[in-house]
Amino acid sequence: MKPDPSRDELLFLHLVSMFQFAAMQQMGKLPNPVTGKIERDLEQARMSIDMIEMLYAKTAGSRTSAESEFLDKVLFELRMNFVDEKKRGGTESPAPEDPASEGDDGAS
Repeated sequence: MKPDPSRDELLFLHLVSMFQFAAMQQMGKLPNPVTGKIERDLEQARMSIDMIEMLYAKTAGSRTSAESEFLDKVLFELRMNFVDEKKRGGTESPAPEDPASEGDDGAS
């Protein structure tokens, strides 16, 4: 079966979009589709952005101009949003309470 360049391009763009969506969600820019809540985990967002940067580097020289343009725009948008979130402070959404720490204040 011969590879279909147009199908491969669509699959590549979809893969990049998946990481883009994940990073935006992890930065707290989009709600979690399962819970509907805004969750923030900048460490995971950085990992998603790094994955796109790796794809950018590994596909250099073999991308179409449309793929390159899309990657450039996605990376620019994610980097700007990431910087914005870092300036806001904090790295993650509030951590769940540790059940073991409850009652350690001496007031039982």
